[in-house]
Amino acid sequence: MAERPDAQRPRRRGRPPATSQEEILAAAWRLIEAEGWESLTIRSLARELGIGAATIYHHVRDREDLLVRLISDYAAGLPRPDLPSEPRARVCAATIALHDALRDLPWAAEVLTVDGFVGRLSDEALWFVEAILDGARRGGCNADQAVALFRNLWYLTVGELLVHARTRERTRSGVDRARLLKEDAAPFDGRDPEVVPQLASIGRAWPALAAKDTYTDGIRALVHGALDQLPQRD
Repeated sequence: MAERPDAQRPRRRGRPPATSQEEILAAAWRLIEAEGWESLTIRSLARELGIGAATIYHHVRDREDLLVRLISDYAAGLPRPDLPSEPRARVCAATIALHDALRDLPWAAEVLTVDGFVGRLSDEALWFVEAILDGARRGGCNADQAVALFRNLWYLTVGELLVHARTRERTRSGVDRARLLKEDAAPFDGRDPEVVPQLASIGRAWPALAAKDTYTDGIRALVHGALDQLPQRD
């Protein structure tokens, strides 16, 4: 008779089985793939591993800490593109690479919306941040200016990622899609041109214009503008 899987074996008394952080992260990835990141909890992870929740708390502080560790695990395994030596191009390339990496993990932007997240990532996962700061310092920024530039680039990046992720969720939800399409096609029909003359003049062109991918252009404009201001700022 075949032996039952570990998850089905009766629990033994005494010390719980040792569980490594690698096993915890691997099980968490399985649960996210099967049920979505919103469903991941310490209890569901404990059930997946067949251990008590207390054992998991030896490795992670709470659910948010677990998610940050998953993001670090993911980012550490990403390929690192060759970066240009020219400072502006270097900052832009590193920022766009960070954006593209997180685009494939849309829930990561949701988790990383809190200031201070950088200090919680692993050294390996901080390659993107380090590359952006390095480019900024090469471009003439002092430490304060480099951090400020990174923060502004991050706000633009996470905002863009969240908007796209939530737009995808909205189109997948049970909302009346016909009504959404109608409303989205003409969001400014019937508006008073005396009050909002610019929006009224754009009118039905707004959806197509707003749907354009302007992220890369926005990053370049922000980086060039910030570095071009440095002599005046100093």
